[in-house]
Amino acid sequence: MSHSSSNVPSPWWRNSVIYQLYLRSFADSDGDGIGDLRGIIARLDYLAALGVDGIWLNPCYPSPQRDHGYDVSDYMAIEPAYGDLTVFSELTRELHARGMKLLMDVVPNHCSEEHSWFRAAVAGGVDHPMRERFYFAEGKGDAPPNDWRSVFGGPAWTRITEPDGSPGQWYLHTFTPQQPDFRVDHPLVLEHFREMFCFWFDRGVDGFRVDAIIFTGKEPGLPDAVPAPEGTPEENVWQFNAHTINHPRMFPAIASWREVFDAYGREHGKDLVAVSEAYTPRRPENLGAYLGEGRFHQSFTFDLLLEPWNAANFETAIRDNYETLQALGSLPTWTLNNHDAHRAVTRYGRRDAASFYSANNMVNSTRPVDFAVGERRARAAAMLMLALPGAAYMYMGEELGLPEVLDMADADRQDPLFARSGGTILGRDGCRIPMPWTPDAETGFGFSGDGSRTWLPQPRWWGEYAVSRQDGSAGSVLELYREALRIRPRFVNEGDEMLVARTGDLLMIRRGRFLAAVNFGDDPAYVGTDWVHVASSAPGAWNDEGVLAADSAVWLESIPR
Repeated sequence: MSHSSSNVPSPWWRNSVIYQLYLRSFADSDGDGIGDLRGIIARLDYLAALGVDGIWLNPCYPSPQRDHGYDVSDYMAIEPAYGDLTVFSELTRELHARGMKLLMDVVPNHCSEEHSWFRAAVAGGVDHPMRERFYFAEGKGDAPPNDWRSVFGGPAWTRITEPDGSPGQWYLHTFTPQQPDFRVDHPLVLEHFREMFCFWFDRGVDGFRVDAIIFTGKEPGLPDAVPAPEGTPEENVWQFNAHTINHPRMFPAIASWREVFDAYGREHGKDLVAVSEAYTPRRPENLGAYLGEGRFHQSFTFDLLLEPWNAANFETAIRDNYETLQALGSLPTWTLNNHDAHRAVTRYGRRDAASFYSANNMVNSTRPVDFAVGERRARAAAMLMLALPGAAYMYMGEELGLPEVLDMADADRQDPLFARSGGTILGRDGCRIPMPWTPDAETGFGFSGDGSRTWLPQPRWWGEYAVSRQDGSAGSVLELYREALRIRPRFVNEGDEMLVARTGDLLMIRRGRFLAAVNFGDDPAYVGTDWVHVASSAPGAWNDEGVLAADSAVWLESIPR
């Protein structure tokens, strides 16, 4: 077992733990039922006590909220429902005073239809120069310019009415019609995002997570899509369109953005980080293309979020991504949950959890769930993730063991995925329910002080997971995360090297003196007695005979010789 050989200090982000904070659902300070910046400030001590290195904010820019912030109307301001630039600066100062970093979310693939550029493009007529910043095109008669499909269902094109009232050109939208795609390689679009990064760096931001990066390159001429394999469900057809998915024309734009990060960092003595959201399931070589000089510092390794609860699958996902990225001088950026997928407790509690691969269906399962089993497995998966080399991103509420809320009334659902699919896809609302801070339903479980209706309804049983109930309670999920994050630096200090081994359902990760073992099976598994117990995923999961319970994890340290 070798240690990292370089004597150069690693950048702060290389092995960091970042807390993804879905702003609308974290904490509401003014009683309107919507989370806001002052709500975050009031809860910063909670995050500091949890032990994370920083937070990533989902989009907080002005937006009509058709896709809850991923439809941006102004990239250099704060959504008034969340606060303003003064409050944002206060948040940054308070985070830094606690030794934590702040990452923002940026959406370069598309904006809101209410963005001033797009409004001018529509109002200005066919020859208006603003149209060059988007993908406007003539149709094929009354049909769209090509057959591309939207990620959120239906055609990826919408026709506008020209200023004279006549049927006009079509514009491209990878997601909803309210989210027109930018031509990211247009010089003025490039310059806009370069200026935007500096605007927020000047306000203390430490990095950006870059949304939907795989869609930003488009094949010149916008030809019809590459056909999907026969039998592909309609909602998944878009995934096979190589004319826009992972298209190489995106990389010059990425290089231009990276120049800004590097130059600003050198000038101001800051270690800034760019993180890509590039879904490349079971394709670590594709993931590696997003990393390195002139590209991103980190790119999410989503495989643990997608794989079934199965030791062999986890072993392959960990080994392949680690070995591929390490050869490129990078490390994986792991995550088990985010705002676009059903929560781990629910995924792992399904009857088919050991076999169901969720890459094509992260948000639409209604299979029966055993929440007790799901929680045990989610605890074990968290300990596994936190033992791995590289960064780890947590999603708000994961540390409470929150399950997906599946039993929501159709009238309460707000995800455009649900609306655009005609209700056939449940969507992502169930993982975005406002946080339960106390067991008191009258105050939105402590989320909204005066008891106002929260922007998404909380179920009656939500208080069972409240922070106040878990705080200081031995064996709670919250205390497990606090303990694991406190101990995790011991793994990091062993260096970036690891050994991965599997015997049946028992998966083991060795880093120097430390071992993380996870039993994916239904029966207890023997690990060995040449170890000192460090931490377990649940009380009673480990015993002195060296046996690990089913659906459990343990951290061990080798006995000195």
